[in-house]
Amino acid sequence: MRRLKLDYGSLRELNPKLIYCSISGYGQTGPSAELPAYAPVIHAASGYDMAHLSYQPGRSRPDYCGIYHADVVTGAYAFGAISAALYQRHRSQKGQHIDVSMLESMLSLTLNELQWSQFEVKQIQRPMFGPVETADGYVMVAIASEKTFQSLMQVIGHPEWVTDPCFAIYADRRENWANLMMGVEAWSRTVTTEKCLAALNDQGVPSSAYRTVGEALSDPQIAHRGALSEVRDGGGTFKVLNLPFRMSGANVSAGKRMATLGEHTVAFLRETGLSEGEISAFTGKSLAAEPR
Repeated sequence: MRRLKLDYGSLRELNPKLIYCSISGYGQTGPSAELPAYAPVIHAASGYDMAHLSYQPGRSRPDYCGIYHADVVTGAYAFGAISAALYQRHRSQKGQHIDVSMLESMLSLTLNELQWSQFEVKQIQRPMFGPVETADGYVMVAIASEKTFQSLMQVIGHPEWVTDPCFAIYADRRENWANLMMGVEAWSRTVTTEKCLAALNDQGVPSSAYRTVGEALSDPQIAHRGALSEVRDGGGTFKVLNLPFRMSGANVSAGKRMATLGEHTVAFLRETGLSEGEISAFTGKSLAAEPR
């Protein structure tokens, strides 16, 4: 953008109120600033992939990257920063440059590991959150409070474990987590996933079956929330995910139509002040039929 003279330093002279957001792999300055990067590269560079691997017992090869967290997370941070800058501009009447680093965005996902990397931490035998086997599949059970622990013990038929010295105190429970979850699976393997979830939900234990994205989109909760919108473009119609929040004073659902490639090019170039001849030369077509 500097080469094209479209960087913030060049454009702020034309518009001091400009809010300009740059998203890059490593940030706009520093020894890595010019390195090329895509999300999978940043996953590896940030330590995220190796942190994730440490929760997979018996494995040493990092996972293949199929879901690009870095792109989504960095975009969300950029959204928040731009919103904050708009608020600041409303008060100060001044714009600013926002420099968002994908590397730092991914580091924000490994908060525990960020601390553990600075101190010696005892390795755990079994991660806290992982698949619990049922008679016909797996469920995720999240035990993150005393209440949910006690409720789970009721579900699996071991209420006496609530006061067992191996499990009663959180620190001891973590030390003996593998044994605890073996006891949970001794029960869960005797019931179907459906019955397992019914029992867990009845006692308020956070849990879910492992679903495909298609199955998740078919959840009645998604329909109730109106989480999907139908959009039309030049190829037909398809569904997109709306923003994951609702606002009482604004409509945050997706637009009903997606622009075709280059649809607004001429209108934008006219707005920049280019003449009709210059625009024709740029686009390579006559503007006689273009709406004004």
